[in-house]
Amino acid sequence: MNGTGVTAIRGELHIDGRRLSYLDFGGPGRPLLALHGHLYEGQTWAQLAEALAPQWRVIAPDQRGHGDSDRAASYTRDDYVADAIALLDHLGIEQAVTLGHSGGAITAYQIAARHPERVSAIVSVEGPVCDLDDGPSALSFVLSMPYTAPDRQTLLAAIGPLAPMLGDKLRPTADGGWRLPFHPQDTITSEQGTHGDHWADWTSTECPALFVLARNSQVITPGEGREIVARRANTRLAELDGDHFAHTTDPDGFAAAVKDFLDTLG
Repeated sequence: MNGTGVTAIRGELHIDGRRLSYLDFGGPGRPLLALHGHLYEGQTWAQLAEALAPQWRVIAPDQRGHGDSDRAASYTRDDYVADAIALLDHLGIEQAVTLGHSGGAITAYQIAARHPERVSAIVSVEGPVCDLDDGPSALSFVLSMPYTAPDRQTLLAAIGPLAPMLGDKLRPTADGGWRLPFHPQDTITSEQGTHGDHWADWTSTECPALFVLARNSQVITPGEGREIVARRANTRLAELDGDHFAHTTDPDGFAAAVKDFLDTLG
């Protein structure tokens, strides 16, 4: 439960025998589908959900292979879009704002590109539009991590510098051990699936959009951010202090920027 009195209910649906887990922050507000990026999970949007309630009902899945959702056989862009549509259908939601961070932001605007009738507005938080790099994944450091360990402390020690970020996301396993909230190899496969030229998807819709750019982003330069905004109709820019993980480095500024944008929607 957050400060507004809205309770996050964890639910799940099954897609071809695979569990997709999600948090529904509930309330009477308009639906907003919030999609985390790699290494994260639906819970990352709890503070945003609190800031937007009761006007907005935030629904935040643990995307395939993350958090409480099952691992999947593949992690293509089409896979992520299909999961999102399946979740909206499961909840009986005809249209929502789609919001996402990084890889989740690509999914947010690709849902709009492929199912424009389902999306009323887009919030892209540091969402790349063109990455043609075919070199090693930017997340290749996760390959040195074990997926499981016999106890939590052993796993925390193994992930070292990432322990502060991932420590509260580790999961117990059925055999008494502990696991990461993602599988390292799955994460690499998924991240590499975000590469490519997505300009057509980004520019194909004209619903209102907000692009959130971090001033110290490791992923998107200021020039690239301005181009992303300039090349799409009906798109606003919000710049925040902090790095690529803008929603966590400046949560109050992030929530205020999103709320200001949502307040402009009819």
